[in-house]
Amino acid sequence: MADALLTELAKQLGSIAYRQALQEIQLLVGVDEEVEKLQEKLGIIQAVLDDAEERHAVKRRTEKRWLQQLKDKYYEMDDVLDTWDTARIRSQIQNEEEGEKTADGNAPAVEKKKKVWSFPSPSCCFNLPLRHDVGGKIKKLNETLALILKDRETLGIDFDRQPELIERPITTSHDVDVYQLSSREKYRSELLDNLLGKGTHEERNPCVISLVGLGGIGKSTLAQQAYNHPEVTKQFPIRVWICVSDPFDECKVARSIIESVEGQSPNITQFQNLLDKICDLIKEKKFFFVLDDVWTEDFNKWKPFKGALTCGAQGSRILVTTRKETVAQMMGSAKTHTINLKGLSDDDCWLIIRKIVFSDDNLEQHKDLEYPGKQLSIKCKGLPLAAKILGSHMRNKRTREEWERVLHSSLWELEDIEKGLLGPFFLSYYELPPAEKQCFLSCTVFPKDHPFNRLELVIHWMAQGYIDSKVDMEMEIIAEKYFESLAMRSFFQDFDKDEIDGRIVGCKMHDFVHEFAKSMTNDVCFTINSDNKVNKDFKRARQLSLTVKETIPEFVFDAKNLRFLNLNLSSSHTVLPKFFDRLTCLRTLHLKGERIVKLPNEVDNLIHLRYLKLSCFSIIELPETICDFCNLQSLDVSESSRLKKLPQGMSKLIKLRYLSLSKEFIAFPKGIGKLTCLRTLSDFSIGGKDDKEGCKLGELKNLNQLRGTLEIHGLRNVVDVDEVRDVQLQTKMHLHGLKLDFGFLSKWVEEEDKRRMKNDVLVLNALEPPPYLEELTISYYMGPTVYPNRLMSLTPLKKLVLVKCWMLKCLPPLGKLQFLESLEIFGVDQVKKVGDEFLGIEESKKDDYHIIFPKLKSLHFESLYSWEEWIGMGETREEEEEEEEEEEEEKDSTSFVPIKIMPHLHSLSITSCPKLKSLPDFLRTIRLQELQIRRSPILEQCCKPRKGED
Repeated sequence: MADALLTELAKQLGSIAYRQALQEIQLLVGVDEEVEKLQEKLGIIQAVLDDAEERHAVKRRTEKRWLQQLKDKYYEMDDVLDTWDTARIRSQIQNEEEGEKTADGNAPAVEKKKKVWSFPSPSCCFNLPLRHDVGGKIKKLNETLALILKDRETLGIDFDRQPELIERPITTSHDVDVYQLSSREKYRSELLDNLLGKGTHEERNPCVISLVGLGGIGKSTLAQQAYNHPEVTKQFPIRVWICVSDPFDECKVARSIIESVEGQSPNITQFQNLLDKICDLIKEKKFFFVLDDVWTEDFNKWKPFKGALTCGAQGSRILVTTRKETVAQMMGSAKTHTINLKGLSDDDCWLIIRKIVFSDDNLEQHKDLEYPGKQLSIKCKGLPLAAKILGSHMRNKRTREEWERVLHSSLWELEDIEKGLLGPFFLSYYELPPAEKQCFLSCTVFPKDHPFNRLELVIHWMAQGYIDSKVDMEMEIIAEKYFESLAMRSFFQDFDKDEIDGRIVGCKMHDFVHEFAKSMTNDVCFTINSDNKVNKDFKRARQLSLTVKETIPEFVFDAKNLRFLNLNLSSSHTVLPKFFDRLTCLRTLHLKGERIVKLPNEVDNLIHLRYLKLSCFSIIELPETICDFCNLQSLDVSESSRLKKLPQGMSKLIKLRYLSLSKEFIAFPKGIGKLTCLRTLSDFSIGGKDDKEGCKLGELKNLNQLRGTLEIHGLRNVVDVDEVRDVQLQTKMHLHGLKLDFGFLSKWVEEEDKRRMKNDVLVLNALEPPPYLEELTISYYMGPTVYPNRLMSLTPLKKLVLVKCWMLKCLPPLGKLQFLESLEIFGVDQVKKVGDEFLGIEESKKDDYHIIFPKLKSLHFESLYSWEEWIGMGETREEEEEEEEEEEEEKDSTSFVPIKIMPHLHSLSITSCPKLKSLPDFLRTIRLQELQIRRSPILEQCCKPRKGED
């Protein structure tokens, strides 16, 4: 059958010689099989590249050059395979759309779009241009790969030789710096307090203290100073300094401990016997061990030592220095005993440089070097190692010109600096798996001191293909692990953490870490802030950050293999179509430009695009062709505030995982519900009943992968309550935040008030919240009450905000929310009294309550204009209260359980509550850290302290 097809097609191509035609047709028909073979070759090449990287076996220039060629072909192969896969996905989407139109008998007749990317089955030969193009590229790639492999034999390249072992510096307890550094005094005092503190029976024995920080930050120096401190030597009769390093050799460490205590090497070989010997030597004696430069996270290697060292006397100490916080945790160092070292002050860096370069008697002779010297100290960015290496480099330089030259150069360009500084960073770098190395090195395209957002980094790594996951849903999990690993190894610093869960949300990279990464990527990663010609070779460029004014320079188009582009067009109004014609390999595009008003239709040439971020204030719409990005994983238009709607074909972006919109966003098109991979949907707007193109609430039904916080706007547009139930918010297991906005009413129409109130109540009661919801905001709700049963089902809720719920007449029983930490109530105009109903106390069950609002820390009221009275439990029933007191006295005192209200409240704020007369009595028993009363004249006068009172 296949032969007959080939013969028939060959006859149809009569203008071509039969043999040539047969070869071309075989190329077309066999492309499916060649694609599979190419996929296998891609995996083999990836393994070769990873193996060479892991073994640190690349030293010679010929080896590096050969690997560069192989890596370049790897990217080309990946692009070809992605082109093929993109065609398949587009064909799938197109077939589904046509099937939907066929199923809809009333569908209007529309002009069919030209099928450029239709994908044939393996047995078909239509769409010849695509098949011919892919087949031709594969053929050419195979030929080039054959030549590259032949060159390996010719050049004698061998990656199977023994991997190079990285030498780690050996530290001792005697190489102590004598510099008195003021910015280290705090750490020195904290460390000594931990070492010299009296041991208690409750304390772990031995107590493990950890110094954690970047390579070269001064951990060993601080440990040396503590080790040799007179009070430490006096308190600990047994002191041992062990440079552990990597790999962690248990027997070697055990022998070193014994040798340090006895003064001679033990004649023992068995590990268990070594541990028994250690136990005998330290039994009932107070010891202080320093385990310097620990890398292993394997608890099984530490566990035997942990057991043996418990033989020592109470109050013994172990000090660990490490670059990884996970090591400190593994060795049992509590948070209170973990010291994270930060950088030195600029003055201390200058002190180190000055002490190395000048003796005390000749500093005055070189006053002209003081200014460039202090500027050099700033360049150290607080890293003691950098100051020491710089000091050594400048030791024999005595002219201002020499100092200025070093000041204005990159430290990594100086040979002796490189030898000294690169060592510690290489140690941490080589610890990383290949994928984590890629993630780390990709950060160099961002400028120094760039504030990294954790989620944006994860999205960036996924877009670049660094996350190797067989299951798409696991990509974020793996990427998050990579981030944690890099953070634990001190490649990141200056962490911003979430106030609720303490999770890292932002960070920065130390300048020297950034410089190190840049030195590893100098031929593939570039940062340019100029419109002028740059004398650099961009042929191998994969990542580029470019800032220009008007137009993109011609030299940029030489970087045709770019996969990441951060482009800032500060003055331009448009992006030339030529840009999208040439840089077609892009996976990530971040386009900035306040004056850019639109994207050209040629943007659809970026078929490989995974991540598109537009920071364009003036752009008001996106081209419909953007919906052909079937590989797109993230679309971020949160900084394009004038963009009011999305293209109608958004439902075709079936791989979209992150959709970030500006706060001013209004309209959603139909079909968002098909994007079942969505994990982030910052805002969701419901169209009105007359909005035929708008999105309905039911589109949320199948978006069960949503995470973080979801804002739903326009809930008043919901007419059918059954649609609310069908949304199934309770199946959104990963949602932790929910904002329900019913919609602001610009004017009131009396006859519609009851309908609005009734509909709002039905909608709110029909919404079943996600099971693990921690934050909830309800805005512009017009119901007179909030159903307690629905609200009380939110067991894990930590934060609740009620905004402009104008018709609410009484507050719900929020005191029952056992985990609520923050409560904010704005603009609840109808509430006049806050009492037992707010605390959640039922008269018949008062004896059952012990703690009300047990976790509440922050409470804020604002713009409650009708609020007159705030009372606690039974404060208005004075007579009944006296009777109850008499009855209580008759009861057995042991059965009495006092009721506590808001025991952990530390912040109370009341603003614009003009009628409120007083605060409840229970607040007198609470030690508030912060009390703010503003624009509430009666309350301000009531709470004003009397003369002589605090």
